[in-house]
Amino acid sequence: MFDPQKIKHDFPIFKRRINGKPIVYLDSTATSLKPRSVIDKENEYYTKYTANIFRGIYTLSEEATAEYEAVRVKVARFIGATNADEVVFTRNTTESINLVAASIGKTLEKGDEVVVSVMEHHSNFVPWQQRAQKKNVTFKVWDPREKLETIITRRTKVLALTAVSNVLGTINPVKKIVRIVKTINPQCIVVVDAAQAIPHMKVDVKEWGADCVAFSSHKMLGPTGVGVLWGKMELLENLSPYQYGGEMISEVYVEKTLFKKPPYKFEAGTPHIAGVIGLGAAIDYLKKLGMDNVRQHEMKIVAYALEQLKLVEGVTIYGPKERCGVIAFTMKGAHAHDIAQILNEDNICIRSGNHCAMPLHTHLGIPATARASFYIYTTKEDVDSLMNGLEKVKNKFL
Repeated sequence: MFDPQKIKHDFPIFKRRINGKPIVYLDSTATSLKPRSVIDKENEYYTKYTANIFRGIYTLSEEATAEYEAVRVKVARFIGATNADEVVFTRNTTESINLVAASIGKTLEKGDEVVVSVMEHHSNFVPWQQRAQKKNVTFKVWDPREKLETIITRRTKVLALTAVSNVLGTINPVKKIVRIVKTINPQCIVVVDAAQAIPHMKVDVKEWGADCVAFSSHKMLGPTGVGVLWGKMELLENLSPYQYGGEMISEVYVEKTLFKKPPYKFEAGTPHIAGVIGLGAAIDYLKKLGMDNVRQHEMKIVAYALEQLKLVEGVTIYGPKERCGVIAFTMKGAHAHDIAQILNEDNICIRSGNHCAMPLHTHLGIPATARASFYIYTTKEDVDSLMNGLEKVKNKFL
């Protein structure tokens, strides 16, 4: 049985008390908490086999390399990829998308179009906006309520799309969207920001059919400073390196440099070795829980939270009924920052602001929202604490 209260015991941070009060963590969309198994696995690298990978012909280096590369295989299996060499390690989702944007940006020509959705995180909006401006190509913003066929053309070179909105919780039908795009223009490259999808539900990148998928370790129980870019091998082979330096080199001459094949030509310099190894432990933890169970739990918690929020006077909820584990809302008379500050008095952790999605908030006609987000350790009692806190906000501002 999936028991979030029992799961909490695996997370050391929940033992902490601030001013004698427990932590109610409702900001997992920003970053997830870390279980003991992930912390221990990362620490294992530093205490048992600290060494650089690939470069040493000695036991410590070989052990570190084996652990690191084993995670590449784990990631591939976790997301439904058949080739581990299609998995590139980066610093985060942001760098994964910038890598693709930098490489594809070099190929953009006058008359090409780049399309992004209005609900994109800045990380999947600004890189494409800036590339389009530098190359003087058309930059389009798509409102998902409109038919995709009205904006995608034979000149569309890129569609950048989030799988799950970090504000609205909207779950986009990626497979359907890719099929529509490829029917209109088979050459259009579809780049999916899956930072809010892969931690929360079972994902099969092959089934999606997208060309690139980006996500982060820290949102799925893993360490910060590690991201993943999955890309179709044919595309990765044609993309130019994003950075240059050690390990991604095959041969260097005064006249030229030859680069390794993917994924290594995109992994310049010493990576966050311990972080990648920690990501492997996070995947193990999620697989043990079962991603279908993770999704079912979140659906129950979201349904309960939506039901309770509707009872709070002055609250406006944004996003669809069927969503991922995030709820953005506003309260009459109270700014989102005021809501977060008052909730913090009881150690209730939520996010306030535009959540790196300013175009979406502008589109909605609001400056900011308060955002509560849930994960495997969220209980109904946590939601009840949020409601009690919102009553305090209401009493102060209404």
